[in-house]
Amino acid sequence: MARRIAAGAAYGGGGIGLLGAAGVGVVLAELQLAKRSVGGGVAPVPPSGDGWYGLAYGHSEPLRMGMLGDSTAAGQGVRRAGQTPGALLASGLAAVAERPVDLRNVALPGAQSDDLDRQVTQLLSDSARVPDVCVIIVGANDVTHRMPATRSVRYLAAAVRRLRTAGAEVVVGTCPDLGTIEPVYQPLRWLARRVSRQLAAAQTIVAVEQGGRTVSLGDLLGPEFAANPRELFGPDNYHPSAEGYATAAMAVLPTLCAVLGVWPESDRLDAARDEDMLPVAQAASAAASEAGTEVTAARAPWALLRHRKRRHLPTPTEATPTKPSEVPREV
Repeated sequence: MARRIAAGAAYGGGGIGLLGAAGVGVVLAELQLAKRSVGGGVAPVPPSGDGWYGLAYGHSEPLRMGMLGDSTAAGQGVRRAGQTPGALLASGLAAVAERPVDLRNVALPGAQSDDLDRQVTQLLSDSARVPDVCVIIVGANDVTHRMPATRSVRYLAAAVRRLRTAGAEVVVGTCPDLGTIEPVYQPLRWLARRVSRQLAAAQTIVAVEQGGRTVSLGDLLGPEFAANPRELFGPDNYHPSAEGYATAAMAVLPTLCAVLGVWPESDRLDAARDEDMLPVAQAASAAASEAGTEVTAARAPWALLRHRKRRHLPTPTEATPTKPSEVPREV
């Protein structure tokens, strides 16, 4: 595993050791300082998006979806349940599949990858609600808390493996680019970007090996953050705003739908969209460098690199959850 992580980083232009331990320590300390100094490092407690979505398509046989990870997966920074990424994805999935979606979000703000085991256990504890598909977004806190990449991806691999064994499809949103955080300046911004991308490449390798698919979040919001920082950052200037989460959810939705077979799949790769079949490590590095890129396993040791067209997300009113207790029972 360590050799493959190193290989993925090498394709991106060099291993983390080239930065030097002192340089990495400085950038991570600066990121922690930025989190504390901007907005006091405080964001609203994320609302629970648990519930049923897409009841216009019926009240029985829902697709069951789980959301795992850190504050980004939980939706920290917004105040309405319908603005969380889980709610947006569940509503979008319901619209594409034309079936209701039962969402359970067990993500925890501040969580690192070592919390995934607890989250998976919580998600699988109800045998009557084993998810059909799970979305994991994790990694930013691993970087800022200096968790070794080998430990980080070991926890992620174990979580993906447990969920796949239970019968769930898995989509991993890889580590976002911490270089887009507004208070971080050069050269620390460049260093933060390098560390984040290397972890994202390593996450892609292990997730694909365990049968999951990945979508690179990377600097997906970078241009938007730079142009509209007040609109796309949340109240703490660290977590995304509602518009920021919607942008990320639009990138993940096509892969979420495709993995369940409700999005058109083609065996032909579109060269015009820079789609290709590459060795897994090379595909992982390429995805980490270009946000919104999907990586899925092909015949070993190859992987497919795709750039899917994004789909419009439901409006906030369409993304309002209905609690399980409020769902009408079939007679």
